[in-house]
Order: sequence, then C-alpha cells, then structure tokens
Amino acid sequence: MAFMVMNPKTPSNDNRSKRYVYRCLAIASLLALGSQSVSSAFAEFQALDRIVAIVNEDVVMSSELEEQVSALIKQMQRGQQQIPARTAIESQMLDKLIQDRLQLDIGKRAGVQISDTELNQALTDTAQKQGLTLDQFVSYAHQDGLTLSKLRQQFKKDMVVARVQQAMVNRRIEITEQEIDNFLSSEEGKFMSSPDVNVGHILIRLSSSATEQVKAEAFAKAEALQRRLTEGEDFKQLALVNSAGPNALKGGDLDWRKTTQLPALFTQALDQLEPGQVSETLHSDAGLHLLKLYERRGGGEQLIEQTEVRHILLKTNEIRTEDQTRKLIASLREQALANDNFASLARQHSDDTGSALKGGNLGWSMPGQFVPEFEKAISELEIGTISEPILTQFGWHIIEVTGHRKQDFSSEILRNQATNQLRQRKYAEELQVWMEEIRTEAFIDIKS
Repeated sequence: MAFMVMNPKTPSNDNRSKRYVYRCLAIASLLALGSQSVSSAFAEFQALDRIVAIVNEDVVMSSELEEQVSALIKQMQRGQQQIPARTAIESQMLDKLIQDRLQLDIGKRAGVQISDTELNQALTDTAQKQGLTLDQFVSYAHQDGLTLSKLRQQFKKDMVVARVQQAMVNRRIEITEQEIDNFLSSEEGKFMSSPDVNVGHILIRLSSSATEQVKAEAFAKAEALQRRLTEGEDFKQLALVNSAGPNALKGGDLDWRKTTQLPALFTQALDQLEPGQVSETLHSDAGLHLLKLYERRGGGEQLIEQTEVRHILLKTNEIRTEDQTRKLIASLREQALANDNFASLARQHSDDTGSALKGGNLGWSMPGQFVPEFEKAISELEIGTISEPILTQFGWHIIEVTGHRKQDFSSEILRNQATNQLRQRKYAEELQVWMEEIRTEAFIDIKS
C-alpha cells in the first residue's frame, strides 16, 4: 500500500508544553466543579493515574505502561522464560510505547485503516501459527489480563504500525541492477541460485597407494554395481551392503543438498542425469563413487502458470458507506453479466485508476502477486466468468480471468529472489535509521 505523508511544521517545545499545561488545568477545572478546589481535584486525578511520557500531542499513562508490562511478564512466565528485572522491562516497554505513538500518528495522518475482516484474519492466523484455536488464543490473552476488546485494539495498532513501517521504509530503499548482478556473482548468490538435488551415494574405497590389482578389483566391483543398478536393482539395498560411505546405513542417502555443497566432480555428473538415473563410475582421491539422482528442484527452466486478470475496485469514502459500496459492486457485476461490458464499467466506475483506463486489465500475473483473498478468487474462476464481490484490504472487487499461459521465468525469478534478499537486508538497517529520525524530530518528555 502506498501513501504520502506531508510533514507538518513541528510545533516548538514551548508551545507543546503550554498546550500540555492548559490541558491539565482544563481537566483539573472540570474535576473542581462542586465543592473541591482546583488543587485538590488535580491532586486526586494525579493519584489515580499519572503521565509517564509526553509524545508530541499525546501522552503515555502509567496505567497503560503497567498493563503492558504485566501482560508481557505473564507471557514470559507461561513460556517458562527467564524474566529480567522489572525496571528493565518497564524501560523497554516505555520505549516501544513511545515509538508506537509516533508511528500511529503518521498512520492516522496518512489515513491508514484496518478493516474488521483483516483484523479477524490476523487474529486467526496468529492463533494457528501458535497451534491454537482462536478461542484458545483469546483465553490465553485473558490470562495475561487482556480482554477481547483490548486484544483487538492492540492487534489493530500493531497492524497500523507494520503498514506505516513498510510504506515509509520501503520507499527509502533502492536496489540497483548492478547490486543484483554483484549479488548473483557472489558465492552467496551462486549458492542461492544453485538447484537442490536429492541424491543417493555409494562409495567404494580405493587408496591412491593401492596396487594395480586392488585398483582393478575396485573398478570391476563398481562397474558390476553400476550394471545392476541400471538393470533396476534397488540402490538403497546395494548401498547398505556395499557402500563404505558415512551414509551407508541410510541406504546411501545424502538427502537434499544444494549442488554448490557437493564436490565439483559430483555436480558435473549430476548435471548430466535425469531423475531416476545412475552415474557412471566416478574416481576421486577418496575412492570410487556411484550417484543416483532421485529428484531435482530449482535451477534450469522454470515454467510458471500466469493468469490474465481484470477487475473493478470500489472503495468506501466520505459519501459512500461500506454497505452502499458492496451493493454498488454487486450491481456492477449484474450489469457486466447482462451486457458483457466489463471494460466499459471499469473505465466508468473503478477506483483503481491504474487499471481503470485499461478496462480494469491488470495484465499477466504470477501466483502470490496479489493479496490472499484476491488470489483465492482467481484460483477458483474459469476463463470468462466474473467473481462474486470480494473484499480485500483495498476495497470491494469483482474479478474476471481472461486467460492462462505458461512462461519460463527462470531469470526473472532468480533476480526477484536476489532483490528480495537485498531488500530484507537494507530494510532492517533502514528501519532503525528511520525510527531514530522520527524520534529525533519529535517532542518527547519522559517523566521520572
């Protein structure tokens, strides 16, 4: 999701401090209505709760800090983790709350919204990752002192923070073609791009100092085993009985390996084999080898099935509620079905300006390119059929699949993998730099 945030002029520290004092006096004045004086009312208010930090126009209260610290300690206890000193936890938690305030403020100004559908899915996914049902997950949250309402509120905040980070940090990252080329040429890049192979191995020992007769016997044995394997005998059984390799008791299985993890002699031989085939006898300083290629994945030609898709997107806005938006997208679907005018309707109504001018056409896509709800709808559609209205984080869609094809994306996939690898490295570093920048630019007053 892309959005722009205009940097407002940062109020001076004096002005912020004045506003903070005025707010406190206003609260005290309201409490003072009746028989209490301003000073006694304010003292009672401070006794109930207190401000532990001022963050721009917002505050962090001691009750919130205590609630978060207590919940974290309970989680640690349940996970049987070693618990550090409470003061250390409080310091770290206060720092997180301050950073969250700054990022939530950016999200608010940018209009970042989390729908109930997205929130429910996030809760369900988190529960599943922990091997729990949603009810069990909520029950654990209750044990940590979080009601369902507070749990949902916390998840929503975390999701807004994550979106703000992704949008603000990703636009600071640039990956050049030269960087990709350099990465792919490095040892790490070669390792990443090399195919995986599932291999069986038989080793027949043969010392370099062996007599000619011993060498001849070893070669004869290897050639006999190779013939038997070619005729269909079980590789694992022969390896178990004849191999001197460390994996003999496992039927000679080397399991899945990157080809760059294998000796060059092995790699060259395996490159010539199809799955199920056995190599010729290979000779190295360690002895004689027979290899069987069970499976290969990655590397070489990678045919990917692409889908050509078009859609109409409607978003809720100030003049159209979500219910009205849902009804309108359903109406557009009926019109498209009746009049075969999907492209025309997309040009007139779609809120996706990028595709609207092209009749809603999103071009050829690969699996994983769209958000899960959109992907699921695509996978269930036949060519020429129009989906029921689909809700995603972007709004309501109707989708039509207009074609399928298979393309070789070996090079593109490899470069995309390299780009993602480089982006992840830069992201972690740039995130810390960005967070430090917004903290430096903010007015933060931590109370002792």
